[in-house]
Amino acid sequence: MAKILIVDDAEFLRVRISKMLTADGYEVIEAENGAKAVSTYQASHPDLVLMDVTMPEMDGLTALKHIRAFDPKARVVMLTALGQESVVLEAIKSGARDFVVKPFERERVLGAISKLLV
Repeated sequence: MAKILIVDDAEFLRVRISKMLTADGYEVIEAENGAKAVSTYQASHPDLVLMDVTMPEMDGLTALKHIRAFDPKARVVMLTALGQESVVLEAIKSGARDFVVKPFERERVLGAISKLLV
């Protein structure tokens, strides 16, 4: 099954998503900020990244750009709060393949993942 990197500074959210994905058979790795996401991506080569936009140390947009520079084929889905539409547009322009608005539905997250892992 596919390996997914979950990137969010909120531990409870990483745990929630991790439980959801492992229950569906995915292998999960985690990072708590954008800087850690970039190094984890380079070391682990996950099949897909679920990444929050707003994080300390390095935000999701900056991390997205670093990951895409390292791997132009990287599949990244951004997790965003309501009201961050301009950030979503920049993320898509920077190579994000999809976005999920928080709070999210389980089906929306799994749908975004399955669509990109075809």
